[in-house]
Amino acid sequence: MVDSTNVSFLTQDAYDRLVAELEHLSTAGREEITKRIELAREEGDLKENGGYHAAKDEQGKQEARIRTLQNILKEAKVGEAPTSNGVVVPGTVITADVAGGEEVFLLGSREIASGSELDVYSEQSPLGEAIQGLKVGESTSYTAPNGKEITVAIKAVETYNGQ
Repeated sequence: MVDSTNVSFLTQDAYDRLVAELEHLSTAGREEITKRIELAREEGDLKENGGYHAAKDEQGKQEARIRTLQNILKEAKVGEAPTSNGVVVPGTVITADVAGGEEVFLLGSREIASGSELDVYSEQSPLGEAIQGLKVGESTSYTAPNGKEITVAIKAVETYNGQ
């Protein structure tokens, strides 16, 4: 059973990009890091072998990224960015007054906005959960992780165009 709280919206382009990254890391990436570990191992004493330890650390990070990608792809809802109809939904760009300052951000996975200058908030974040379903002109508040109550007023909801 899929836990819908972990489902993230991804555009088809983002999904395809992540599938390609996973494929590379799972095949050529693993082969490359294995070769680096073997070469470093041949240098001798592993206790003081900086190259070996660096390669093992990189291997751990790479395996963590593989697991992250597998989870994202398994739980992703893939489709076109939703057309804005003035309602906050995952995959839209929001302009809002947050704690008295204007912010423009994408609601969704940071993987969607790869290469974009947009800030991204997860739909599972406190802000994301608080604003989903709100319409332009509506406001709400939420409790930040530091315990502070933050007010949010939705000023605009736009279709994400990939930039």
